[in-house]
Amino acid sequence: MRFLPLLIAGAALAAPAAALAHPHIFAEARLEVVAGEDGTIEELRNVWRFDEMFSASVVMDFDKNSNAELDPDELAEVGKTVLDSLEEFSYYTTITEDGRTVKVRKPDVINVDYKDGQLLMFFAVKPDEVMPLKGKLTFGVYDPTMYASMDFPSDGDLVTVGDKFAACKSAVVRPDPDEVLSENQSSLTDAFFNDPTGTDMSKLFATRLEVTC
Repeated sequence: MRFLPLLIAGAALAAPAAALAHPHIFAEARLEVVAGEDGTIEELRNVWRFDEMFSASVVMDFDKNSNAELDPDELAEVGKTVLDSLEEFSYYTTITEDGRTVKVRKPDVINVDYKDGQLLMFFAVKPDEVMPLKGKLTFGVYDPTMYASMDFPSDGDLVTVGDKFAACKSAVVRPDPDEVLSENQSSLTDAFFNDPTGTDMSKLFATRLEVTC
């Protein structure tokens, strides 16, 4: 089954439900949470580096002139496809403010590059509302369908940027799967693991940056 024409998001909807129990696409991620001079969250800067197998499949699908490379226009087409297909998934970006989910705006563009056999994506998203540096804020990147694994190799890949964060405390949280299962046993049912549309419960397993101001 070919998933690449739909690039990640559509893949989760097209795949058999049983196949979604574990990820099929792997990416290393970096997230920079930027505060503006006005003391609010300005934007979240994302960098994603995908595994070689997925990257090679993208080349196969978008290399229109068959030169075994992705030319600038082909890279732009990949970015446009992802820009459209991941909108309903909030670009895998999750933000909460004192436990309340904050939506993100559609980015202007998703920049794409292909280096050393791996596909890279660079883009920034903004909160859909004003977010002052106040209370408990969380930021993360995860695929709610669990089809793609978004991994932060080190805690230094989740960072805050801006002088206004000086008055806040931040910490990277990497949930222990066994603890999550134990603490949420009544909620995590077979339907959760086999739901091809994804559920919000998967964020319990996701690495996140917690900021308290």
